[in-house]
Amino acid sequence: MKDSILRKFFLGFIQIHILHHAKKEPLYGAWMIKELERHGYDMSPGTLYPLLHSMEEKGLLERKDLLVSGKIRKYYSITPLGEDVLAEAKEKAYELFKEIK
Repeated sequence: MKDSILRKFFLGFIQIHILHHAKKEPLYGAWMIKELERHGYDMSPGTLYPLLHSMEEKGLLERKDLLVSGKIRKYYSITPLGEDVLAEAKEKAYELFKEIK
């Protein structure tokens, strides 16, 4: 039970993390998995890719398919809506973390 509760919290943090990196430059799933591992998250492709697709469907990310080494790689960039959401999420997270620290 504890793991499922923490998982829900962490998925929100991960979405903010994705938007943060997508604002810097386009990202793709395998790179994002490695980036999340650097921060202690163990995220499988079966969890990350549906999350990326959901964020795209909500208008937070836009996708561009590029041919890389003979394979199609899906790159995700932040949208204007994603930038607005990221700015508000960062502001609220900062206030929350100041309080609970």
